[in-house]
Amino acid sequence: MLRHLIGLPKPSSWNHPVISKTSCSRLFSSSIPNPYLTLGTTLKNILPDGSEIRDILLFDPAKEEMLTVSDKTFPQELVESRQIGSTRGWGIFSNDHDRSLCISDLYNPLASKSNPTMVPLPSLAAVHSNQANVVWNVAMSSSPGDEDCVVAIKFLGRQLSLCRPHSDIRWTNVGEILVEKLENLENSNLTYSKRERRFYLPGPGGNSLYSWDLHLKKNKSLKLHELLFRDLPELDDSEWKLLGWCCRTEHLVESVSSGERFLVKWYMYAQRFFSPSHEGTNYTTRRFMVFREKTMTEGRYMYYTEDIGDVCIFLSMSEAFCVQASSCPGLKPNSIYFIGHGFGIYNLSDTTIHHFQAPEGAPTSFKDPYWLPPSCI
Repeated sequence: MLRHLIGLPKPSSWNHPVISKTSCSRLFSSSIPNPYLTLGTTLKNILPDGSEIRDILLFDPAKEEMLTVSDKTFPQELVESRQIGSTRGWGIFSNDHDRSLCISDLYNPLASKSNPTMVPLPSLAAVHSNQANVVWNVAMSSSPGDEDCVVAIKFLGRQLSLCRPHSDIRWTNVGEILVEKLENLENSNLTYSKRERRFYLPGPGGNSLYSWDLHLKKNKSLKLHELLFRDLPELDDSEWKLLGWCCRTEHLVESVSSGERFLVKWYMYAQRFFSPSHEGTNYTTRRFMVFREKTMTEGRYMYYTEDIGDVCIFLSMSEAFCVQASSCPGLKPNSIYFIGHGFGIYNLSDTTIHHFQAPEGAPTSFKDPYWLPPSCI
């Protein structure tokens, strides 16, 4: 997955050869509760105070068309910052000059157009770690308007930092406390469990889970949860061998409505390419595997499944989430909506991928490919 480099230009995140142009585009309607993908913005005006008026471009995966949220005010503080993460529809923004941070609902299509909410966070300058330059992903326990809200940032490597925006003046650096146990979690994706009020990180290979409660300053110990896997898919030996060569990321996803949890394993294979001017590696999604969690007296079991019912899962650079397809018209149940190494819908029942087409007027590459959860969750 592509990640943000603090102080360095961000790489393009969508330049996929299967994507072509369509002519679908419309203005945003507040009555539509679907998830959206952030595509970028177009500048319309620069105001004397340094703020800007921009149109926000969103992608509607249900209708496969672009939406425009027109005339959104970008305060100067956010004009001079860039987004480094997204969780629960809120963006985390970083100023590269002083490493100051803030949370904002800037890209939320239902938020105020003229006065976006901004909640300051402690500066990253106080995070004394050479691993705090690359943000992997972020998670948040609740809305930043809540007094007890906890924000967590997972950096590339074993650095994990947490803070309470309304009471902390600096970050609590979990990576410095638990350095030995976190050394193999470089590519783990952070998520928050509302059901258990804990932050979770999948362990190496997705065979375990690490978790922290919301009272880290009083209880700095982490919990290790060993996972027991059942009903693995019946695949040919050649397919298992190919999957063994693939890169893989793990994502723990929890349903807000039911509390049901899934562990998603995302397999990507790499292909080297060479040209007269440069060489590199292309990553392509091979498949996903989904495991449904069942907690028993013997431990936590993960059962492989190709049927998650009415649920659809959303994976991107933001914190993973899932929604009920029936509550968001047009979404396909039993599917994974993903952007990263490809952009499309993965059907769990037949393992096929439907690749999205880029609407007319959409940018050819994305800086911030974040799924925003719908208002209905």
